[in-house]
Amino acid sequence: MSLRRRLYAYLIAAHLLFLAITVLLFRTQPLLMLGLEAAVLLSLVLGIRLIRRALEPLGYTRHFHDLLQDQHYAARLQHSNDKELNELVQLFNTMLGALYQERLQIGEQQGFLDRLLEATPSAVIVFDFDGRISLLNASAQALPGLADARGKSLSACAASLGEQQHRSLLAQLDALPLGDSQLLADADGRRYRGQRGQFYDRGFARHFLLIEELTEELESSERATYEKLIRVLAHEVNNTVAATGSVLDSLLYYRSQLAERDSEDFSTAILAVQRRNASLGEFIERFTRVVKMPAPELRPNAVRDLMDDILYLYREQCRSRGISIAWERCDDVPAIAMDRHLMEQALLNVVKNAMEAVEMGAGADKRIALVLAREESGVRLSVIDSGNLLGEVPAHQLFTPFYTTKKGGQGIGLLFVREVLNRHGFHYRLAATGDGATSFDIWFY
Repeated sequence: MSLRRRLYAYLIAAHLLFLAITVLLFRTQPLLMLGLEAAVLLSLVLGIRLIRRALEPLGYTRHFHDLLQDQHYAARLQHSNDKELNELVQLFNTMLGALYQERLQIGEQQGFLDRLLEATPSAVIVFDFDGRISLLNASAQALPGLADARGKSLSACAASLGEQQHRSLLAQLDALPLGDSQLLADADGRRYRGQRGQFYDRGFARHFLLIEELTEELESSERATYEKLIRVLAHEVNNTVAATGSVLDSLLYYRSQLAERDSEDFSTAILAVQRRNASLGEFIERFTRVVKMPAPELRPNAVRDLMDDILYLYREQCRSRGISIAWERCDDVPAIAMDRHLMEQALLNVVKNAMEAVEMGAGADKRIALVLAREESGVRLSVIDSGNLLGEVPAHQLFTPFYTTKKGGQGIGLLFVREVLNRHGFHYRLAATGDGATSFDIWFY
């Protein structure tokens, strides 16, 4: 029973008792009885009115509660004729106004946050209380395996990538400790900075991840570093080579002054040193070629014709080494704007690396496949070799300056290729295919 009904029941029961007592005075004092009955009825009416007035704030409180439940913060309670009650109404209306303004601010901040998350190049992943993904921005959805990741855990998304899940970016992000920031790399060699943090929602902690791609920034920093290093080395080595060459030429002038036997040994030694000196000059020249690379002069060129020439150059070398080379040519490919000279040098490096990888490989199957295909978004060229020297090499090390998998290699071939492709704006990938081969893919978009 509500408080209102209990008060009414108490008031009516008390006044019925008073009426029953006044009936006893009917025989002895009838006029007094009538007066007392009138007073009791008047008291009952007055009590009912007072109860209504006393309980009227409860009605406003209930209406205020309903407005809060329905989140109608723009509504207002109507004023009453009672001054004291108006103070309560004014208090409720002030609270509703404050809640309305706060709700507006929260909505504006939420809208700004949503637009910021969509515009930022950093990937943002927010998890719910159970560790499942509840929010991703556009940059996060572009990451492999996260296109339809809402409601899933990172480990489940990584498992959907199949055999490469242990090397995937998602697996590394899932293992990232709270509060830690690390440099990560995906299977294609792109590098990221990942950071895991947390915030509190309704008193409980929720985790989030920030992922920022650093590939271009790191490559630019590396490029500036090795350019400066190569310029210093080239200056010192070239000066030394020039001076040494001049001295060696001068020493050969005294060859005729020696005995015939001594002259022959002397000349052989000097010529050997000259050859080594020339090799040193050529060695440093290959490094400076990367630094001094000119800006590409873009003209329409047919990729198939370029690969025809390269195939002609390497066909005989492959045959003499027992390597089969196949060329899957696609004639339905438009001309691509490129610098023919630079691109030819880069592709020569790629095919040469594939040939050397096959020669160094332990497998009996020695083959190279050149594949030119047209795709929906452009043209793809693939150079596939059976050498499989990259099966255990981390992807982010493949294009690192001076890193090489070949014995006696200098680590500048792929460096040169990367510079050429980056200056043309072509996307590329060098990775093991998983079936005992390595593929260098170039997309001409």
